[in-house]
Amino acid sequence: MAADIKVVCQNRKAYHDYFIEEPVEAGIVLVGTEVKSLRLGQANLKDSYAMVKGQEVFLVNTHISPYKQADKFTQPEPDRTRKLLLHKEEINKLIGKTKEKGYTLIPTKIYFKNGKAKVEIGLAKGKKLFDKREAIKKKTVEREMEKAVKDRKS
Repeated sequence: MAADIKVVCQNRKAYHDYFIEEPVEAGIVLVGTEVKSLRLGQANLKDSYAMVKGQEVFLVNTHISPYKQADKFTQPEPDRTRKLLLHKEEINKLIGKTKEKGYTLIPTKIYFKNGKAKVEIGLAKGKKLFDKREAIKKKTVEREMEKAVKDRKS
């Protein structure tokens, strides 16, 4: 049975700025109308990150826009810190990895899987400027090769 996955938003810049080594799926603790906003695709992962506090993992700076049809007094703060749901072993593994120099937790996408909101956080290591240039060159070469093959076929 295949999982029914609907992607809400992706952090494409994360793959440009970081080497994503190990993606981890986590549930998100949401309140009130945040789920409805997510279903409408009103989320933004720009400048967001995950951090470990004690034995818990939190998603910081993720913007989920307020739901327009709801009462403005019951709306949660759009950029509030949200708790992530992970197993104890996964949290301990992330704690060990993030203590290593240069590693951080970056959310790469928010999606619905079988009706439940999930976030994919990646164990990431920052890219240097020359790494970014190399990645851009590689993409350009691949695009040119695909274009040449396409032109040859037609």
